[in-house]
Amino acid sequence: AVMDGVDPRLIVSSGTTVRDCEGLIATAGAIDVHVHFDSAALPEHAIASGITTMLGGSLGPITVGIDSGGPFNTGKMLQAAEAWPINFGFLGRGDSHKPASLVEQMQTGCLG
Repeated sequence: AVMDGVDPRLIVSSGTTVRDCEGLIATAGAIDVHVHFDSAALPEHAIASGITTMLGGSLGPITVGIDSGGPFNTGKMLQAAEAWPINFGFLGRGDSHKPASLVEQMQTGCLG
């Protein structure tokens, strides 16, 4: 017998992972790990294509970097991100021989 709501063509094998998701909401989603945030329209397009997480940086259409460019800019990007139902991660700009700059970026909210 097949449980109601389960497609009888569902293939279950030794490679199938079973998860107890009672009380949870499972949704499809993709992660884009190299985003140049150069347009305010990016989150809308990401949502439409199933992207749920965007990681990257940039200061707009006039730059080609993938970093967020300092505490002020990172703060503005974090504020703008609040308007969207997407997970955002912003890349900082640091120098490994100057730990203070790395610490500053992470305290500002950069993920790496």
